[in-house]
Amino acid sequence: MGINACSPKGGEKVSEDTSVNKIDTLAGQPIKQLLEQYHYYLFDDFLPFMDKYVIDHQYGGFMCNTNRDGTNITQNKTAWYEGRGIWVYSFLYNKLKKDPAYLEIAGKSVEFILNNEPSGDHLWPGSFSREGKPMGDPPNNIYGDLFVANGLSEYSQASGEEKYWDKAKEILLKCLRIYNQPDYGYIVNYGPSSTFNLKTPSANQNIATPEVIHPKGPRVLGHWMVIIRLVTQMLEQRSDPELEKIADECVDAIMNYHFNPEFNLFNEALNHDLSRAEGAFSQFVYTGHAIETSWMLLYEAERRKDKALFNLVADRFKRHVEVAWDDVYGGVFRALDNVNENVWKVDKVLWAQEEVLIGSLYMIEHTGDQWAKDMFAKMYDYVIDKYPLKQYGYPLWILGADRKVTFEEQYTRVGNFHHPRHLMLNILNLERMINRYSK
Repeated sequence: MGINACSPKGGEKVSEDTSVNKIDTLAGQPIKQLLEQYHYYLFDDFLPFMDKYVIDHQYGGFMCNTNRDGTNITQNKTAWYEGRGIWVYSFLYNKLKKDPAYLEIAGKSVEFILNNEPSGDHLWPGSFSREGKPMGDPPNNIYGDLFVANGLSEYSQASGEEKYWDKAKEILLKCLRIYNQPDYGYIVNYGPSSTFNLKTPSANQNIATPEVIHPKGPRVLGHWMVIIRLVTQMLEQRSDPELEKIADECVDAIMNYHFNPEFNLFNEALNHDLSRAEGAFSQFVYTGHAIETSWMLLYEAERRKDKALFNLVADRFKRHVEVAWDDVYGGVFRALDNVNENVWKVDKVLWAQEEVLIGSLYMIEHTGDQWAKDMFAKMYDYVIDKYPLKQYGYPLWILGADRKVTFEEQYTRVGNFHHPRHLMLNILNLERMINRYSK
């Protein structure tokens, strides 16, 4: 592979303070008022609920199988949500508020998950009892281990112990060895014609349809997405030539192979050799991942100080948001099952909406892009109208629903990653913008 569509090692800086016009208002309100709303949803809505009902203060970790009223449906835990939770509370401690309680929460989860560290090139068990007993077989994909690596990398900075950064790299390299095997057995179970359980909106709740032929040893946009975000954050802490090479490979795979010039969208799954998949997957675009991956590449372009890459990714971000937008009810769809036949999955998951808010605000911060201002305002108004559960008498936000975002009284999961990540990243963006304009 070789990066041809963009220059990976930088050149012209993405933005200068003087090139971005002062922004006093966003989404129809003063920017400081917007920041106050974000603070409320993180510190007064999300974190108290987590502390009271989801965080296991006794054994460590996160009991995410929890209803809207705080009832733990089970007290089981998963490698996915442990890694994600470690990252959230470590990032919260590193970037927003150095509260020892956040560090303790992350540290207990680190201890919980490392007690079950697998040997060799094996993956973490998919789930555990509350006390930490492994349950069931390891999964057929590397996501859980990548999330653990992501958490450990961030925890390394919070704890000041470099051994956790080293462990994160070790896990990443293991995951890449597994991913690079031609017989990597991952099934893209959210692909064409798959069904989706709205009450438990997790990748594990999709059911693949047997008649769809899946690529063998697939190359998956969602995998590159998690890898590039992990590597970007690790390189922000410490330079590492091996990780730089991995970052180049991710950018190349995403921008030059997954991007399909026939319809100017990212295919989710390719063959192992990065050739275009045949059959149903040749038409499958997982717009949620495409939008999420794009904002992560904006952050990577900023890390590299590569304006050409930033601008190209921004154009592709806009394209996917516009294609995925629901002109009837608002918001974005997460999956385009067939491009040529225009067949969509029309459920509305919160995380897909929040990826739009992250990417558009980051573009506003760095370029003052008018499209991004308009889209942020449109999406923010839509999300605040539809997703916060306060209007129904509960804390937190709806995680997944039908096309109209119809409220359901009972739910079986609390999201401990995408929602707080959105709130934290955009708080930091807004604070940087306010600080810039006050100088």
